[in-house]
Amino acid sequence: MDAMDDPVRVDKWLWAARLVKTRALAVEAIKGGRVEVNGERAKPSKELHPGDRVELAKGRLRFSLVVRATSTRRGPASKAALLYDETAESRAARERLAAELRAERAAGPRDGGRPTKRDRRRLEAARRRRA
Repeated sequence: MDAMDDPVRVDKWLWAARLVKTRALAVEAIKGGRVEVNGERAKPSKELHPGDRVELAKGRLRFSLVVRATSTRRGPASKAALLYDETAESRAARERLAAELRAERAAGPRDGGRPTKRDRRRLEAARRRRA
């Protein structure tokens, strides 16, 4: 059993907190410079303590988290959510980005590529109306 305030490696914590799917992806994100601990670029073996601030970039999403507890075991999502607090600014930025993405999708058709099933049905319906 691991104590909730023992130091733990960043890669293990990201995995245990369910912020990444595998430890290998956690290591890749850390080595790629997408993870910062207390404002500094981290290495996978960097130890986290409760109270540390973790910045994580996943694509266009940016998470700013404060470590509440540590764990080396990956448990259910309900327990993983107790390992960190997301800052209010981070949550607001994520919600803004989600709204922007929804607006982009609703704004118009996709830029080229194969039509979706829905697009294809609309095209066929328009062709039937013209004929």
